[in-house]
Amino acid sequence: MLWVSLLLVAWVLVGVACFHLCRAAVAATAAERLDDGRASLSLYETAFLAGGPVRVADLTLVAMARERRLLLAHTGWATVVDPRGRDEVEGSVIAAIGPGGQRRIAPVRAAAAAAEAVDRLADRLVAAGLAVPEHAGTVADGVRRVRSAAVAVAVLGAVAVVLPGEEGGPTAALTAAWFAAPLAMALGTLLIARMEAHPYPRRASPAGQRLVASLGHRVDELDEDLRHLTAVALHGLRAVEEPALRAAFAAGADEE
Repeated sequence: MLWVSLLLVAWVLVGVACFHLCRAAVAATAAERLDDGRASLSLYETAFLAGGPVRVADLTLVAMARERRLLLAHTGWATVVDPRGRDEVEGSVIAAIGPGGQRRIAPVRAAAAAAEAVDRLADRLVAAGLAVPEHAGTVADGVRRVRSAAVAVAVLGAVAVVLPGEEGGPTAALTAAWFAAPLAMALGTLLIARMEAHPYPRRASPAGQRLVASLGHRVDELDEDLRHLTAVALHGLRAVEEPALRAAFAAGADEE
């Protein structure tokens, strides 16, 4: 019977999705046990925990541009003004731009986010119990998988219900009831994740989330320059205040 095959597919989709979500949650819990009791974060660490590798690249571009060591044009081009990076992350941005000293912003962001300097930053945060390993996946990714599985189950159930009935087969109501079980499992998992882990971080462990949240509460206490960069680390490019920088990133994003 075709509806049985559809039901098996529904259970497989939900089971795999819930497994990925549970694995991510277990990894986050394991990271929590490694928490070294740190009380503060650097801007790079804040950016990584709040938004992942691309956020680190964006923060670095904004910081260098505000200090006139990098020119981000409204046309979407990045130009090196000072080729001496102050740390390895800035060095990776300069290397991403290349020996010509000029490149479109979009590929610079991508290359800088994938640089070894950001990988080492991630490793340090994982070792400190503030981030979860990339291979474990994130709770946010797991939640997206379960949501997609729930939608797929609903669609499969609807298809099974409207299929022509077979002699001796279950009624439409009974068929729907069979599909209600995997759907309930998916929705229940989402509810638990919402109660226990929301907001869903990209890479931060519970300890990392707490540090990021505490920094967010203290932003107004910082001086103007640090407050602006901290806002970018926490909230991304939408926190950029300068119209020229916003236009540069917007032009670069048009190519992505």
